[in-house]
Amino acid sequence: MSIKVIQPFCNLETIRDGRGGIFTWLPKEPIVEFNLLFFKPGKTRGFHYHPHFVEYLLCVEGNGVLVTRENKNDAKTETSISLSKGVCTRADKNTYHTVYSINEMTLVAMLTHRWDDSKPPIVRVDDK
Repeated sequence: MSIKVIQPFCNLETIRDGRGGIFTWLPKEPIVEFNLLFFKPGKTRGFHYHPHFVEYLLCVEGNGVLVTRENKNDAKTETSISLSKGVCTRADKNTYHTVYSINEMTLVAMLTHRWDDSKPPIVRVDDK
């Protein structure tokens, strides 16, 4: 169980040509669904895990914190990852996590198994 930050690579020619830039992330496994998640300031997507899929989160706007625990009942096993525009994370199946927004934030959640085909897609641990 873990969450890691996935680093993109950039084709420098897409910056040198003066039009902006193209950044690319390469997932380890095929993505079969993606969802756009909107967060209001100070809100959270509760402490939970996904038993059937790996979840990639790409922050496209705003700021927040992704918090994970190795042991759901032990705050000493808690770690956090700062989320801001362009940060992409990968959460293994069964990894306890929650997202806290600092301001209005938008994430793209990319899944390796369809949400509607997962029974259950999400298991809430508590209202953390």
